[in-house]
Amino acid sequence: MAQVEATTERIISADAEKVFDALADYENTRAKLLPEHFSEYEVREGGDGEGTVVHWKLQATSKRIRDCLLEVTEPTDGRLVEKDRNSSMVTTWTVTPAGEGRSKVVVGSVWNGAGGIGGFFERTFAPKGLGRIYDAVLANLAAEVEK
Repeated sequence: MAQVEATTERIISADAEKVFDALADYENTRAKLLPEHFSEYEVREGGDGEGTVVHWKLQATSKRIRDCLLEVTEPTDGRLVEKDRNSSMVTTWTVTPAGEGRSKVVVGSVWNGAGGIGGFFERTFAPKGLGRIYDAVLANLAAEVEK
């Protein structure tokens, strides 16, 4: 099994603190940021950053639906880590200042991929597909915080 990784980033015209607070607000803001690939969104514990447990289904392709139950931690300032209890997937959101009134947001996921030919296709295509999904989330985030 090889590790699979998908990463996307975006510069957003809003202060890093405002951007981070929007990402960490699972109770109100986060659901508004998710594109059509996400369904059954539900905050099960907490709702604001560290200690939050959130559920959703992620439909990466027409046939591939991942049932995610995520535990959220904040290991350092400007960083949210979502660990999926149902798989090896770990998603990290990092928000850093990028000049006055601007932020750089980097989102990356890593997981243990399948072996064999299925694993080859997963390593080849999953990062691009997940990258497109994250790009949509970041576009929605920018629209939300740049108001």
